[in-house]
Amino acid sequence: MRYPTESGFDRRDFISALAAVGAGTVLANCGRSYPRMEFRDVAPTGPPLKAGLIGCGGRGTGAAQNFVKAGPNLQITALGDVFEDRLQKCRQTLAEKSNQKIDDNRCFVGFDAFKKLLATDVDIVLHATPPHFRPEHFDAAVEAKKHVFMEKPVGVDPTGVRLVLAAAQKAKAYGLTVVTGTQRRHQREYLETYSRVANGAIGKIVAARCYWNQSQLWSKPRQKGWSDMEAMLRDWVNWCWLSGDHIVEQHVHSLDAITWFTGSYPVKAMGMGGRMRRVTGDQYDFFAVDYTMDNGIHVQSTCRQIDGCANDISEFLLGTKGSTNCRNRIFDHTGKLVWQYQEAETAGSKEAEHQGATAADREGPKSKMSPYDQEHIDLVTAIRTNQPVNEAENTAKSTLMAILGRASAYTGADITWDEIFQSQLRLGPTEYSMGAYPLPATPPVAGRDKLT
Repeated sequence: MRYPTESGFDRRDFISALAAVGAGTVLANCGRSYPRMEFRDVAPTGPPLKAGLIGCGGRGTGAAQNFVKAGPNLQITALGDVFEDRLQKCRQTLAEKSNQKIDDNRCFVGFDAFKKLLATDVDIVLHATPPHFRPEHFDAAVEAKKHVFMEKPVGVDPTGVRLVLAAAQKAKAYGLTVVTGTQRRHQREYLETYSRVANGAIGKIVAARCYWNQSQLWSKPRQKGWSDMEAMLRDWVNWCWLSGDHIVEQHVHSLDAITWFTGSYPVKAMGMGGRMRRVTGDQYDFFAVDYTMDNGIHVQSTCRQIDGCANDISEFLLGTKGSTNCRNRIFDHTGKLVWQYQEAETAGSKEAEHQGATAADREGPKSKMSPYDQEHIDLVTAIRTNQPVNEAENTAKSTLMAILGRASAYTGADITWDEIFQSQLRLGPTEYSMGAYPLPATPPVAGRDKLT
């Protein structure tokens, strides 16, 4: 069973699509020479583009800064967040560090802030709310005919994923560009490695694995005067209905890399996981999932957020002719290094350092260009060259792959892609207010809880 990609970013089409958006150019493959890709360090000039930011936390503020420096004539002209203090902190940061002055009458607070922002004259929406809200907000942004940068994952449940897939088709019909925050697809060393794998450097892929094992992320202790809803929103990364659990919120990066390199999606998953030390929220702190892919290979996936343990954030593909770490190296079948990414100027990956990657994962040259910046260079380039790209569909499917693994671990059941895709599961409330909210009594229990 294969779900074909409509967005132009499937495995064999990805390289030519990159050239179309101006992110890079791949020359015709000359034997085994694998000519280098050429990337834009800055988006082309053009008339001013105005962006509005929905979700003014740390990631949203960072995305706004990445956008402003992606090219000339780029502005942040509107902000929206459910919390006034978070919006004002973002507003101050953008003024001080990016010279962006946002008027009072273009700052919107509350659960309906996104609607008010979409009613302004922004050209682009930068979306960085907790993942629960992304499907509804994305659909509304597309209906308003706005280009979109949307952080990953794009939802937390099958209901949300289906809404994103439908909105992605509307965005395509409207000629809108949608770029998502799956940085590996905009990371130069990954792209160089991908071009070689796609052209047969390791032969036919026969197995894959991906890990995202690191320390626990942040948590926000409840403060006096906070309602249930406020406490959960400020601590969103620890609640499944808001984040999707860390297999969805974080590990989606690695799962997306595997679907990209292999050109395949799961037909089923058998997972396990649990909660050993986590004291916040209602999530697991480790998962292990065996995915059976539609081309017959198996993907072994693990992710963990526990302090004091060995860290490993990596991907690996085994082929009939060799193997690769997907990031920057290719080996022959004996394990000998046969290719390594090179760039005129190289720098250590701050992303890898921050996320707790192992020393082995940090070995080898890495691009001087941050993928957080490259995403927005590619976004603006696609808009200004009138060559729309749409990454929402691929990211929605990678998100669903993560949800599939979570559902299997939570229930202990062997779950198929069709079952999770058709599931009516929807997490969280349908109406929002700063009041009481029934907190989950316990984390899920495998063998007892069922997929709904």
